[in-house]
Amino acid sequence: MQRYHDVHRIQLPELARLAKRVEHVHGERADCPNGLAAHLELMRDELENHMQKEEQILFPLLKSGNYEFARGPIMVMQHEHDDHGQNLDVILRLTNDITPPPFACVTWRALYTGLTQLKEDLMAHIHLENNVLFPAALAAI
Repeated sequence: MQRYHDVHRIQLPELARLAKRVEHVHGERADCPNGLAAHLELMRDELENHMQKEEQILFPLLKSGNYEFARGPIMVMQHEHDDHGQNLDVILRLTNDITPPPFACVTWRALYTGLTQLKEDLMAHIHLENNVLFPAALAAI
């Protein structure tokens, strides 16, 4: 999981920076993803909070074999994973399914390439926890 946490901590600030540039330069265009930078900053804050709970509470419980005590935190994490999925839906809505317009500048294209990677990484992260780690821990109770 640390692999995903480290990547998310790098991705989100950089994507917010790129989104701010795109919004600043192209903000008057109807197809500009206005509001994306603020949404990415919100996602960064929510995801950071989520990852800290995993790192400081849930993962130590699992590592020590305290699966019964992990049940509650697992339920919280699964609920938050649903919220992260909804955040990805907002990105898709703001970006026309992460499809840059034909005229998009290099920064805009780099932003959308990064958003695609974020989406793939976050979905893989959530899948691994929801469908592998958490069921294994709950089965051990």
